[in-house]
Amino acid sequence: MTIERVRTDSPWEETIGFARAVAAGDRVLVAGTLPLVGGVLQGEGDPYVQTRVAFGNALAALKPFGLGAADVLRTRVYLTHLRDVDAAGRAHRELFEAAPPAATVLVVSGFVDSRVLVEVELEAFRDPSRETVREG
Repeated sequence: MTIERVRTDSPWEETIGFARAVAAGDRVLVAGTLPLVGGVLQGEGDPYVQTRVAFGNALAALKPFGLGAADVLRTRVYLTHLRDVDAAGRAHRELFEAAPPAATVLVVSGFVDSRVLVEVELEAFRDPSRETVREG
């Protein structure tokens, strides 16, 4: 079985030593993803915007494998406040309503940047017989 890895420009990938996405067989796993664009936090104070941006980043990591939201099997949403469940849930529903994945929402004590309210992960299915498009 071939293992493929996708890296992005996230400084945390190099600092911690991880890949944004790893594909093995029929699974693609996307690491914890923050609501950052070009290293800049998006939607400060807004859990809905942060959830949309974080999932947008996570879904972008699936593109080199020719996958999208409909291929997602499981999501995890990590929040720093219970009060943000509804806003994050609304963003999740909008992104995955057409093909709902198994989902888990957890409340945690914090993230590497105290302004971050949301971090997300996802797992996707790919048909290994489908040809993938490699970028970068």
